Amino acid sequence: MSGTTSVATQQANAMAAAIAASEQTSTSASSGTSTSSSTATTAAQTNQNALTALSGNFTDFLNMLMTQLQNQDPTSPMDTNQFTSELVEFSGVEQQINTNASLTQLIQLTQAGEVMQGSEFDGKQVSVTSTQIPLQNGTGSVTYTAPTAEPVAVAISNSAGQLVFDTSLTATAGQNTWTWDGTDNSGDKVADGAYNISVIGANSDGSTTPLTFTVTGTATGVQNNGTTGVELDLGAVTVPFSSIVSAGN
Repeated sequence: MSGTTSVATQQANAMAAAIAASEQTSTSASSGTSTSSSTATTAAQTNQNALTALSGNFTDFLNMLMTQLQNQDPTSPMDTNQFTSELVEFSGVEQQINTNASLTQLIQLTQAGEVMQGSEFDGKQVSVTSTQIPLQNGTGSVTYTAPTAEPVAVAISNSAGQLVFDTSLTATAGQNTWTWDGTDNSGDKVADGAYNISVIGANSDGSTTPLTFTVTGTATGVQNNGTTGVELDLGAVTVPFSSIVSAGN
């Protein structure tokens, strides 16, 4: 993913740098001076692995204890304190196994509840933190924050790492929203799906700065991923629940 995302980032950076350089040159000419200057299911799997290992140790411990009792010297039996200590260890291991099993069940119940709760998002407009913009019904929306009124470069690439669309915007200080109409640089409509996006600000000193942004789309489903936990689908874009910023109607 990093390889494909970099195409949009590089293009936006290049555009922002060109804009910033142009702005700097224009300012210098007019003033006569120059300026310078980046889960729950994983825990369940871990607990399951630990439980399996612990169960094996439990069985080994029991076999060793029974073998020790069967082969002890009748004339010199095991010391009472030592035997009691081993029984305490035996009980502790058994209790840990039961605790891990209960924890695994609790995690599974929690994830099931998250899936049910997540289904309430279906059909709603949801804003999330993501480097991908969902193009749904030919439209995608991004909201970015600019520190000052400045030119901003936006670049979008597809999953193959090919540049699809780029443009320059004039941002106001604070929050700005831009809507992509789903066309490429040739003016042709592209297919709905997940596209990589980068938003770069052009500073007055000629430098560039990546801007913080969120993307907005219609929630289309919830899934429990075995690796990252419960996730929300916005068309072809899938994000963890922790990425959700806001949800509307």
